[in-house]
Amino acid sequence: MTIRLDTVEATLALGVALGRQLRAGDLIILSGSLGAGKTTLTKGIATGMGVSGRVTSPTFVIARVHRPDADSDRTVPLVHVDAYRLAGALELDDLDLDTDLNAAAVVIEWGEGVAEQLASDRLTIELVRMPDDTRTAELTAVGENWRARAAALDDSVRAGSPGNSV
Repeated sequence: MTIRLDTVEATLALGVALGRQLRAGDLIILSGSLGAGKTTLTKGIATGMGVSGRVTSPTFVIARVHRPDADSDRTVPLVHVDAYRLAGALELDDLDLDTDLNAAAVVIEWGEGVAEQLASDRLTIELVRMPDDTRTAELTAVGENWRARAAALDDSVRAGSPGNSV
């Protein structure tokens, strides 16, 4: 599924719609060039998960845990990982994310080629920055669980912001 994101707000809205669907055990792998919108999408995901604090790229700390606000009806934490500086799957394995996957939703920026072994069901999202500064998001559902949920996400996005289109 390809979604056109005309504005930053559209990217955030896609993230919110996705975040509302996430549950413990979910893995999202984000790819795209610098400035493609991976962290912006993650900010929207955090909002959809009931997290209100500051969400920034964990480039130098590698991973951050964001917990839902106490007054939120959401209980699943978000583990936000930046795999850009990791040398490969072995270094990612050292983070012990498979343990976090049992209790949290995990979003990994720059995770293509290193994070796929963490879960047989996952959603990969490739963000592409276009010459006119809009973006596209190519969503690929891997596994039966995500294939079923991607259809619901597609419906949610279509019903949402006019800045989103398929």
